[in-house]
Amino acid sequence: MKKALITGITGQDGRHLAELLHSKGYTVFGMVKGQNNPRAEQIRTDFPYIELISGDLADVLSLGTAIEFAQPDEVYNLGAVTYVAFSFSQAELTANTTGLGVLRMLEAIRMVGGQQNNPIRFYQASSSEMFGMVRETPQTELTPFHPRSPYGCAKVFGHNVTVNYRESYGLYACSGILFNHEGPWRGLEFVTRKISSAVARIGLGLQDSVALGNLDAKRDWGFAGDYVKAMWMMMQQDQADDFVVATGISHSVREFLDLAFAEVGIDDWSRHVVLDPSMLRPAEVDVLVGDASKAARELGWKPEVDFPQLVKMMVRHDLAVESAKLSK
Repeated sequence: MKKALITGITGQDGRHLAELLHSKGYTVFGMVKGQNNPRAEQIRTDFPYIELISGDLADVLSLGTAIEFAQPDEVYNLGAVTYVAFSFSQAELTANTTGLGVLRMLEAIRMVGGQQNNPIRFYQASSSEMFGMVRETPQTELTPFHPRSPYGCAKVFGHNVTVNYRESYGLYACSGILFNHEGPWRGLEFVTRKISSAVARIGLGLQDSVALGNLDAKRDWGFAGDYVKAMWMMMQQDQADDFVVATGISHSVREFLDLAFAEVGIDDWSRHVVLDPSMLRPAEVDVLVGDASKAARELGWKPEVDFPQLVKMMVRHDLAVESAKLSK
């Protein structure tokens, strides 16, 4: 029975990945920061098979202790300050956790046993935000990085140091350059879940409008449940490598709004959307679209949930959540 350690276990990807690994017979350890993490109890309730252990990406000694306790075959580093807008106001925290946290985990693996005598495999959650002001479209594994946020800059460091440790120390260290991936477990601060939750509440008459920033931004949106499968596939290869994971199709925020409001029978959503300039980023990423042909060719991976299905899934989930609240 394989064992896996997941950082960022309380996030969307951590939940999907834990579910996938459990279905494959893994023993799953989830790393949480602090003894009284408010989201840990929910994980214990929803996923009783996950063993939670303490660790902090800002403390290399705690990471080494976590690895020694779990003795994992695979480490999935999903933990990070993940909200791009937040990274502008908390740039140092973002760099320390999202960037240097990767270095600390790699060092902990190297010290505890990530080489040939005990080959712990490492997955780094890289991001399409690393491309930023894109140099070419679509973006591939070889497209140069030009990040447009402290989050993107931190992810570039994490990605590059993962490659460096693979080449310098022979660690099995791979990165998935994942484009935007969403689902019902996405945090409410992210635009897709913010929209799906607001649309559900508007459809039920619980609120009138939702405030948004740039409606013309385009992203390559896929389903998180599909994307964690790619993470696992990367870790099963003979040689560690880096892969873009994407649908290859971009959609605007406006398109997301069209489909989301249609799900509750509203065709003209203009009176329900308030444009808030304070939500615009200091430096915007206008269009991202990925080329996942390498993942298709070498991993056999392809997305299963398309964009309309994703939006419908999220709105229906939030309708169920809000309806359940009303029935109490």
